[in-house]
Amino acid sequence: MLPIEQFTSLSDAECEPRIIAAKAALGKRLVILGHHYQRDDVFKHADYTGDSLKLSRQAAQSGAEYIVFCGVHFMAEVADILSKPEQIAILPDLTAGCSMADMANLKKVERAWQELSTILNPDEDITPITYINSDANLKAFCGSHGGIVCTSTNARYVLEWAFSQREKVLFFPDQHLGRNTGYRMGIPLEEMLVWDFDKPNGGLSAEQIKSAKMILWDGFCSVHQQFMPEHIDHFRAIFPEGKVISHPEAPFEVCQKSDEVGSTEYIIKTVKDSPKGSTWLIGTEINLVNRLKEESKSEGKVVHYMAPKVCPCSTMYRIDSQHLLWALENLVAGKIVNQIKVLPEVASQAKQALERMFEVL
Repeated sequence: MLPIEQFTSLSDAECEPRIIAAKAALGKRLVILGHHYQRDDVFKHADYTGDSLKLSRQAAQSGAEYIVFCGVHFMAEVADILSKPEQIAILPDLTAGCSMADMANLKKVERAWQELSTILNPDEDITPITYINSDANLKAFCGSHGGIVCTSTNARYVLEWAFSQREKVLFFPDQHLGRNTGYRMGIPLEEMLVWDFDKPNGGLSAEQIKSAKMILWDGFCSVHQQFMPEHIDHFRAIFPEGKVISHPEAPFEVCQKSDEVGSTEYIIKTVKDSPKGSTWLIGTEINLVNRLKEESKSEGKVVHYMAPKVCPCSTMYRIDSQHLLWALENLVAGKIVNQIKVLPEVASQAKQALERMFEVL
């Protein structure tokens, strides 16, 4: 195996021709997936770009032997779960995780389920929903408890299905996506309570749990958490005709002040389809915003990043040209590095939750 130390001192410019050469050598045996939040020096080499679920499904439908996911750990897990047995999912840097996904682990969720069982019958009263931004074992937990997976695009449809199954929902790990989606469905804020996983019974009384429609895990995305209502107020004072669009992982108050709320794919489409010369404030990850900013210049559109300080997805940023090149040149040499392989029993149950989501759509 070629050691990573041979690659870390290379510049992005030195990596680029070698990445292109390695791709050419591997040909159709390889597919590179690039998430929208990925840094440009890596994003440019992707065969498919998009949101995590879309990318995993495209890779599974390809004939590629190797799926190199330029994203984070849970994304590569989904690629492994949905791909054919002979396909191999690879994450160029194993430290590329997700801080939001880490806020809900299996031990904490199982403890919450047990605590809820002292007040309710969760397997009859509660549908567990996990955001796709979660570990495979949480998807498996949902699969084994009649639950389901959602994305930021389909969260409303998934919630509608969940409420047709049971009275309540336990939604993890992102409270903001749950709250923003539930409120737009007409669920009052007082019926959406936050479960603090560091407190007994989530810090809630038995009466609160019984009256809640949605129990929201106390998790969040650090990138979207930084956006604040005053950022929108400042923008509107300068650009009164401008439009604001936010990702539903942003706080409730931010989404309420936004003209549009939607997934990364929705944000891209909305800005691209907007009139020439329009001005936008966007509340999502900086790499996507900067990409839209450059692509929109030719039509006279002006794109602004919502926060005054930049907070990129630090774990996504760990996938760089050097790690991508290291993974590819090892494949050329016949060596597989950083394979992501979900245990069969976990993958089977996780796939149940994913397939329920596909059936809802």
